[in-house]
Amino acid sequence: MCGITGWVDWRRDLTRHRDTVDAMTATLACRGPDDAGTWVSPHAAVGHRRLAVIDVDDVEGGRQPMTARLGPGTGDAGGAGDARDTGDTVVLTFSGEIYNFAALRTQLAGHGHGFATRSDTEVLLRAYLQWGLDCLPRLDGMFAFAVWDGRRRELVLARDRLGVKPLYLHAYDGGVLFGSEPKALLANPLFRPELDDEGLAELFAMFGSHTPGRTALRGLEEVRPGHVVRVGADGVRTRAYWRLAARPHGDDPATTVRTVRDLLGTSVEQRLVSDVPLCALVSGGVDSSAIAALASGSPAGPGPDLATFAVDFAGSAEDFVADAARPDRDAPHVERLVAHLATRHTDVVLDTPDLLGVQSTATRARDLPCLGDLDASLYLLFAAIRGRSTVALSGESADEVFGGYGWFHDADAVARPSFPWAVGGAGFARVLSEDVRARVRPEEYVADRYADALAEVPHLDGEAPDERRMREVCHLALTRHLPMLLDRKDRMSMAVGLEVRVPFCDHRLVEYVWNTPWALKTAGGTPKGLLREAVRDLLPPDLVSRPKSVFPAPPDPTYDARVREAARRLVEDDSAVGPLLDPARVRALVEGDTPRPPWMQRLALAYLVQVDGWMRTYDVRLPVAV
Repeated sequence: MCGITGWVDWRRDLTRHRDTVDAMTATLACRGPDDAGTWVSPHAAVGHRRLAVIDVDDVEGGRQPMTARLGPGTGDAGGAGDARDTGDTVVLTFSGEIYNFAALRTQLAGHGHGFATRSDTEVLLRAYLQWGLDCLPRLDGMFAFAVWDGRRRELVLARDRLGVKPLYLHAYDGGVLFGSEPKALLANPLFRPELDDEGLAELFAMFGSHTPGRTALRGLEEVRPGHVVRVGADGVRTRAYWRLAARPHGDDPATTVRTVRDLLGTSVEQRLVSDVPLCALVSGGVDSSAIAALASGSPAGPGPDLATFAVDFAGSAEDFVADAARPDRDAPHVERLVAHLATRHTDVVLDTPDLLGVQSTATRARDLPCLGDLDASLYLLFAAIRGRSTVALSGESADEVFGGYGWFHDADAVARPSFPWAVGGAGFARVLSEDVRARVRPEEYVADRYADALAEVPHLDGEAPDERRMREVCHLALTRHLPMLLDRKDRMSMAVGLEVRVPFCDHRLVEYVWNTPWALKTAGGTPKGLLREAVRDLLPPDLVSRPKSVFPAPPDPTYDARVREAARRLVEDDSAVGPLLDPARVRALVEGDTPRPPWMQRLALAYLVQVDGWMRTYDVRLPVAV
């Protein structure tokens, strides 16, 4: 896991701008604390920060940017440095893990490639040299990478199928900037943070969703999951190399359960490869418990010596109040899992007064307003883990893959002609002033984005209407809801230099389950019934059947009061976000005038506070009309 960045410009001599390239690279030090490197030529510059996970003992083994000279008598991989535009150099900067790199190395050796390291970086570079962009379907893993191909004078940007690893770009007249995080691009004076009406709609109307390829800042795009971007002097071209395809499901229920178990087991085993300490994140739910059980039982992994971590809050036993989203506390279920697997377990207990201050740190990690205590507590959990492990396994995405959220099973939400998790049609945009709403048109924006999302869903001929709709709902979850959560997971973990792997995002598992009929996904009439059946023999019965419970929230009323007061000040004092807001609507939200449960209301208020902090910290310019 690493941080990547770079700059291509057809008009400037970038050898005169090394300081800027170094500054862009330095912003990603948290993603790669172990090493740094830059490669600069007149029209292309590439930077890298390394977090060593594989081949860690060889300092040069995974060093990036990694180069290959392809002129007569050459072909060896090299490291960072400066270069002339000789036209025979290919340069790679890569973030992530290629889980099948050993098998690819064997194939490439059969084609005559030699290897100087044990790293997956060199395998990826050689795969590109051998197969070009056709290497992408051969890769199993989570990755974002950039290749400067001097032979074609072309930059290639690519991202893994589900978007586990991030990659952003800013194209301008004559060049392009790219990086793992927006902060790398912001370190270049060519890019300045500015909101436009579309950005305001993304920030407020799409709260809880993510529009692939778009961000809140004008001119800042992301490489879409499963896509490759080619940048040449003649422009920018984007195409998909992977997307979900509709296929008939011919397996009977027993075969389906066995296949899911095999795919998940293989996915976990692949993600156990590491030369540094590895752990599992657990909550006592079936998702994370299944991952921990498979990891502890794998001969390729740590076995019964598996380290596990869970998050809790001081005073949660006394102050917890159950609701539909959190029917019970995690802690008792975590205790049963730890006793069952005999793992080396640590509870990370957070003191809630710290969370409001930590949210500003989380916002800087995301380069966007953070999700209140959800992001802050995740950041603190990862920070506590980082001192003991470098790699962590997570149960993230099981709910999107197997249909675990409540809205999957709510007939009204499923029938809603919009994103099924959305409430009110325009997200959080109701707090915007009337003149801003009139310009942004949040309801229209959400409707357009929903139409775009539906247009991407492939179908089978002759599907029953109910099955067709559930195929759509599952596709929406995977392409519009999951990316937001994966981005959150990546930023909070990489802010402290922790690599988090997500076995449920294995593309073969996702493809298979997405094409499984809804009745099989909900085997026994139970949310995630298919997953529960597939792992039933691994876990105690009460963990297998435990209902979905969302990430824990602080129960302390002191934190609640601090969030409300901070939100109230946004419309009573000078604030960056103030010109966008309707003071009466904000005060109503502060006072509790909403049907949402208290934790969701507090989350919305904390998000609003972070929008203000983000705008001030990054000096985000508002649209001229505001």
